[in-house]
Amino acid sequence: MSQDTKIRLDKWLWACRFYKTRAIAKAAIEGGKVHYEGQKPKPGKAIQIGETIKLRQGFDEKIVIIKQLSEHRGPAKIAQTLYEETSESIAKREEITLLRKMSAPTTTGKPDKKQRRAIHRFKNIHDYDPTSEGS
Repeated sequence: MSQDTKIRLDKWLWACRFYKTRAIAKAAIEGGKVHYEGQKPKPGKAIQIGETIKLRQGFDEKIVIIKQLSEHRGPAKIAQTLYEETSESIAKREEITLLRKMSAPTTTGKPDKKQRRAIHRFKNIHDYDPTSEGS
């Protein structure tokens, strides 16, 4: 691509494989999940090499610098050469992933009889009749 070629932001995000379709990329931009140089852009925004894009994908937030322009979606190896993720972004993503894994509830298997009864009582709290207790 020549330097004077104008590429749409949604097309570039699709070509870089951040989003599976251009429609999804457009929806992400319109939904405020993508920021171009700190501002909320439109999907048709013409992008330039060296500019910064901040995007959110699920739980992950990435900050990337545009290295090359392309409007054609190619193999993942080539798509990865179009941008460079900042080291701060990588470190922050790894830290958040670690925290998310640490806070995930750990299960020890099936509940025992006492736990099953407690779950059953909790789920059917509206069916509880205190007068039938012990009868």
